[in-house]
Amino acid sequence: MDAMMPVGGTVVLLRDRHSGGVETLLIRRPDHGSFAGGWVFPGGVVEDADGALELDGSDEQRIAALAAMRECEEEVGVRPDGLIALSCWVPPVEAPKRVRTWFFLAPAPSAELVLAADEVIDARWLTTSEALELHASGELRLFPPTWVTLQILAQASSVADALAAASVPELYATHIVAGGVFVWGGDAEHPEGGEGRHRLETAALPWNYLRD
Repeated sequence: MDAMMPVGGTVVLLRDRHSGGVETLLIRRPDHGSFAGGWVFPGGVVEDADGALELDGSDEQRIAALAAMRECEEEVGVRPDGLIALSCWVPPVEAPKRVRTWFFLAPAPSAELVLAADEVIDARWLTTSEALELHASGELRLFPPTWVTLQILAQASSVADALAAASVPELYATHIVAGGVFVWGGDAEHPEGGEGRHRLETAALPWNYLRD
C-alpha cells in the first residue's frame, strides 16, 4: 500500500432494534465536497490531534480509530467506545481524492444525536436490509464501501453477533473494470490476481455482490 496516502477512520455505529434486527447510523453528506449527497457512516481523515505525526505502518489502525471516534463525536455528537476493526478500504486510482480508510464497528452510545450543520444534513437509523432496499429503489445514494459493509452486516441478528463475527480486518484494494464493476482481492480481474469472483456490479440497480 502507498505509505504516503492519507489515512481515515469510519465508525459503523450499531444498536439492536426492539422489534428485532440490527440498526446502523447513516448520515447524509451535503451536495458538495467528498461523497456529495451520499449516505455514509460517520468518519473522516486523520489529523495531527489524532497522532498523525506519529503515523506509520505499525500504529496506523490505532490512530485511524482515534480519528474515527473524534469525527463521530464532531459530526453526530456521540463518542463511541470499544471499536473493533472490520475492514480497510483503498480507493481506486480513478478516485479524485484517495484516502485509505479503516472501518470500525462499535455499539452505539445511548446519547441523543447532535448533527454538525456544515457536515451532516440528515441522519437515519436503519437496519441493513432497509438501507439496501432504499438504495435499490433509488431513494438512498450509497457508495461501494458503505454498500458492501451493509451487505456483510446483514448476516448479523444482533449487535453482539456482528461484533463477534469481526475478527481479522479485511483489505479491500479497489480496482475498477469495464461496466461499472468494482473488484477486490481474489477476483480474476484484480491486478493482484485471483481465480474466482470478488466484485460489485454497479451498472444498474439493484447492485449485485458476487464472492466465491
